[in-house]
Amino acid sequence: MGRTVLVVEDDVDLVGIYKEILELHDFDVETALDGEEGVKKFIEIKPALVIMDGDMPILDGYQAFKQIKEIDQNANVVIVTGFSEFEPKSQDAIKQGLIKVISKPLGVDELLALAKKYSQIQIEE
Repeated sequence: MGRTVLVVEDDVDLVGIYKEILELHDFDVETALDGEEGVKKFIEIKPALVIMDGDMPILDGYQAFKQIKEIDQNANVVIVTGFSEFEPKSQDAIKQGLIKVISKPLGVDELLALAKKYSQIQIEE
């Protein structure tokens, strides 16, 4: 469970890329294609890290992040966005406990560094 990463992204190609890279480095990867599905998966699997797109249908990454934090205030969530990390909603989310906002594209090295860092945290049952 401590090596599980949840990738929440509406771009199926990016989901596949992130999943393949993480699995090649021995991470367990679960995926969701929108924020609502991401929140449900979070509840089911309690991942060590959530990497989430900021702009998705049904429930965007920021709304899903807020719901996840209501469920588990210690959740580790990173938002990857095509918009500026300095926009107000990004800064507001950081004040509420978002680990980081990363401007797209998310590089392989940064993806692996995040997964390695947060997979070492023990999840409390």
